[in-house]
Amino acid sequence: MAWTKTYSGTEPMRVNKWLATEGVCSRREADALIEKGLVKINGEVLTEAGYKIEDGQTLTLTEKAARRLDNQLSLMFHKPVGIVSGTPEPGEIPAVRLINEDSLSGRAHAIPGRNNRLAPLGRLDKDSHGLLILSEDGVLAKALIGPESKLEKEYHVKVRGDVTEDKLTKLRHGLELDGRQLRPADVTVIKGNELKFILREGRNRQIRRMCDLVELRVIDLIRTRIGPLSLAGLPEGKWRPISGRERDELLRWEVQGFSAEPAAPVVVERKRPLPAGKRPTSPGKKPMGKPRGDGAPAKPKPADPKFKRTKLAPRKRTPIK
Repeated sequence: MAWTKTYSGTEPMRVNKWLATEGVCSRREADALIEKGLVKINGEVLTEAGYKIEDGQTLTLTEKAARRLDNQLSLMFHKPVGIVSGTPEPGEIPAVRLINEDSLSGRAHAIPGRNNRLAPLGRLDKDSHGLLILSEDGVLAKALIGPESKLEKEYHVKVRGDVTEDKLTKLRHGLELDGRQLRPADVTVIKGNELKFILREGRNRQIRRMCDLVELRVIDLIRTRIGPLSLAGLPEGKWRPISGRERDELLRWEVQGFSAEPAAPVVVERKRPLPAGKRPTSPGKKPMGKPRGDGAPAKPKPADPKFKRTKLAPRKRTPIK
């Protein structure tokens, strides 16, 4: 379904900037849609990339443009040590090369192919492992790695050296890298020489360099969380798609500056075991007769090994900074 909205600003605004402000797409994506003739102003195809929309004018994205944006893939990957996040040097393996049908955990609407342009949203060093987000979504990219992004990233780090309160204080808010003051960080001791870092920026090899400054050596580093998304039970080397609801939650965290809180325990209602040979009944339905044969459970049907690309449901447009 095409997206349409009437502009009501007091001053004219470039179309690409307005679409980014509305959370529809990034400026670069907007320029690409305009170049392909997929954007209309008051029913006329827009051909000028720098055009400024004025109060009362109605902008429409064609159905083709909306489908193109709605089908953008975003996924989370448990990156192993030794795999690089971005552009590889000779002999290195980039994370995107491991995103295929064989490494999928669970199900996906689509399997990335040659035509997909997945980019890592945030650094994760070759020597580190853990949660890595890859996406084609420009709006999500700005929220996660834009210059104003303050989305939390959580790491569990094992270090070698004496962990003292003075060192912890410096790690939290007393260090500079490359002549620039670091944003305050939450650094706590899990146990012994295991630390938990929560950062709100993503400088190059930041945690390793921070620890070097206080004479601590990192011997293991895993990223366990980005905003509301947790690595949870995703096995190493596996990936799964990010749902539309998770995308909306990521954007909401970035805009509103949420902090992680301990999750409430999940209460599971325990039911009394049924007598042998008796089947559970749904409310309002009569009990069925006795099970056939010896009552052995039926064999599950084999899963369809083929994955077909299907049309994704339209995603919610969320305003961003």
